[in-house]
Formats: sequence, structure tokens, C-alpha cells
Amino acid sequence: MINLQKQIDYWMNGAEDDILTADLLIQKERILHGLFFCHLVIEKAIKAHYVKTTGDIAPRTHNLIYLAESTGLTFDNETQIFLGILMKYQLQGRYPDYNPVLPDLITVCEYFDKTKNLLQWLKMKL
Repeated sequence: MINLQKQIDYWMNGAEDDILTADLLIQKERILHGLFFCHLVIEKAIKAHYVKTTGDIAPRTHNLIYLAESTGLTFDNETQIFLGILMKYQLQGRYPDYNPVLPDLITVCEYFDKTKNLLQWLKMKL
């Protein structure tokens, strides 16, 4: 039997660490890497919800939409679109021949703010 709280804490602590890393990377204008970490933040926070909802360990997937649907959380349309946007930036770390078009720094900062807000919302829902 798994320790659910330990799993939930693992994912949320990872999300909290990764939001700091995303911030540092974006401040240094390491855009692709910063957005990759924004994806990780939300992935880990949703995985915490997956563990809570299912009572099982989180699946080894990086698909935010699949994970979100598996949790029973209800996201508004804007957030669902944002999950799709973040999905574009998680591939670079895994597939080196994938090179998405990067948004300008203002848009990146908006994405970072949305990531922070979504993380806070996900924490409140736990």
C-alpha cells in the first residue's frame, strides 16, 4: 500500500521547487527552458491531484490534458487552452529535434504568471 500523503507531498514539493527554477530561467531569458519548467510545475501539481483522486501513483505521462481529465478537476476554457500551450514546450527536453517557435518575453512572463496562479489554485484544491 502506498503512502498517499507522501506521494502528494512529493509532487507538490517538486512543483514548488520547479516554479523557482522557471522564474530564474525566465529572468535570464532562457525562454524554452523556462517554459519547460512551467510545464513541469503544472504536471507535478496535477499529478498530486491524480494521487489524491485515484489513490494510486501518478502515471508516467507528461500529457497535461490527460492528467487533468483523470483528476476530476474542472478547468475553465482559458485554462484548458493554457494547458495545451504548455504542452508545446515540454517536448524540447525529451526530443532534441523539436524546436517550437518561442513567444516574446512579454508573453513568456504572462505564461509564467498563469503558471503561478494555476499552481496556487491547484494547491488550494488539494
